Amino acid sequence: MSGRLFVVGTPIGNMSDFSPRAAETLSAVDFIAAEDTRVTIKLLNKFNIDTPMVSYHKYNAKERGEEICERIEKGENCAVVSDAGMPCISDPGELLVKQCAERGIPVCVVPGPTAMASAIAISGLATNRFTFEGFLTVNKPGRREHLLSLRNEKRTMIFYEAPHKLSRTLKDMYDNFGNRKISIVRELTKVHEEVIRTTLSEAAENYSDLNIKGEIVLIIEGAPDIINDEVTIDYAVSLAEKLIDDGMSLSDAAKESAKLTGFKKGDIYKSLILNKK
Repeated sequence: MSGRLFVVGTPIGNMSDFSPRAAETLSAVDFIAAEDTRVTIKLLNKFNIDTPMVSYHKYNAKERGEEICERIEKGENCAVVSDAGMPCISDPGELLVKQCAERGIPVCVVPGPTAMASAIAISGLATNRFTFEGFLTVNKPGRREHLLSLRNEKRTMIFYEAPHKLSRTLKDMYDNFGNRKISIVRELTKVHEEVIRTTLSEAAENYSDLNIKGEIVLIIEGAPDIINDEVTIDYAVSLAEKLIDDGMSLSDAAKESAKLTGFKKGDIYKSLILNKK
């Protein structure tokens, strides 16, 4: 008889947030698939759990996932955990769940802390509708395309970021989104938990020297509603010019601006040519 995969949430900082059910599950399964066994062992020792572990991370996910599935199909139960928070949410585990689903292996969830939900709850920004965007890529074209696709996103946006990349990210966000409200949430559930409520322009200026540390979640307000009368051809052209400054070709910028504003690509393109002259 096949076993089961348990997706188990772990604390994002405070060990006291580890649920009794999560502890019971990690104690009861046959083995644990851990993102970093050196991190997970601290949690297991804290709660006197001696279940054996296997390493499961983004670099071995496909091959190790197959091995895990084979063990489960033979009757063993496995729990997958990340270093902190819910597996599969910008953490390893997503592929393993897919592999189990494809093979008909039952998957159960043991909910736990999640940084994105915790951060938006205390951000002070709108929580009724939001979009989780995870980490921005360091690849310049991919990064630009990602941010560009969100310029007119009206829902509150949630991003994860590392401290050493924060300065560049805040500047890129200000360039793409304009001066919107932002909440920088850091060190959730830890001693130095902090919510910095500011604007993108101030954030880009104040944190340009990387003087902020800890795990970071960025919460940014969605795009404001644009009154149709305010969307003029001049606005469409200026938007296209901004896209060109960001590295787009003239033709692609005109096409993207047309999609966002409703004006014809040809009209925007002609205006761009005239402005260049």
